[in-house]
Amino acid sequence: MSTPTLIDSHCHIVFRTFEDDLDEVASRWRDAGVTSLLHACVEPSEIPAIRALADRFPEMRYSVGVHPLDTEHWADDTVGILRDAAGDDSRVVAIGELGLDLFRDKNLAQQLSVLRPQLDLAVELDLPVIIHCRDAAEPMIAELRERKPSGNCPRGVMHCWGGTPSEMEAFLDLGLYISFSGTVTFPKALDTHTCAKEVPQDRFLVETDCPFLAPVPRRGKRNEPAFVASVAQRVAELREQSVMDVAEASTANARRLFALP
Repeated sequence: MSTPTLIDSHCHIVFRTFEDDLDEVASRWRDAGVTSLLHACVEPSEIPAIRALADRFPEMRYSVGVHPLDTEHWADDTVGILRDAAGDDSRVVAIGELGLDLFRDKNLAQQLSVLRPQLDLAVELDLPVIIHCRDAAEPMIAELRERKPSGNCPRGVMHCWGGTPSEMEAFLDLGLYISFSGTVTFPKALDTHTCAKEVPQDRFLVETDCPFLAPVPRRGKRNEPAFVASVAQRVAELREQSVMDVAEASTANARRLFALP
């Protein structure tokens, strides 16, 4: 049986945890059928190193943006830095990872002040967004709904989705895709299991968010792009589909959203 073609739609291999064995990690993701991966950016100082990784691994594309837990890296010139980075390299296929996180920080006003110009930039550049949203679905939905009538709500993906099915429906109604990570393999992630069962076939992605959130049975260890195969396997079980069907759908969806080759 042939290996399914997969896209890891969200990873972080720029982190030091991959310094010593990245070539071996790449061999494993290729052996696992991962033909493309999207490297997310959390703050602008990462961009040169991420670009260097894209030079090293031709199957890699990346985003540029500021994470909601990294608002201290936002400055008056940050939008210009992100705009220039996207304009300088056609391998930049998204803005993010951006969003709201009220699980760790409660500075909603500050997070919104960083989120809004990034959403505007995505609309300006006609790029999708990668949205991090933790314990913040209500203000995120409100922000996007307010933008929708004027055409200022970009397309994009809810990354590493862990909210409720009703929240998922609201994001789907806003035109967003839903991405599943290693958390879908966790036995107690019941809302995530329900979302994986109910999400439309043309609106879901799979990802690792490595080095975080390694899937069962590697939970608690370093995650890596090859392990997206375990995510696809669990999504297939939940949807009562073949892993080949899930791989084909998620790959087609990621290519469509991010205009991947």
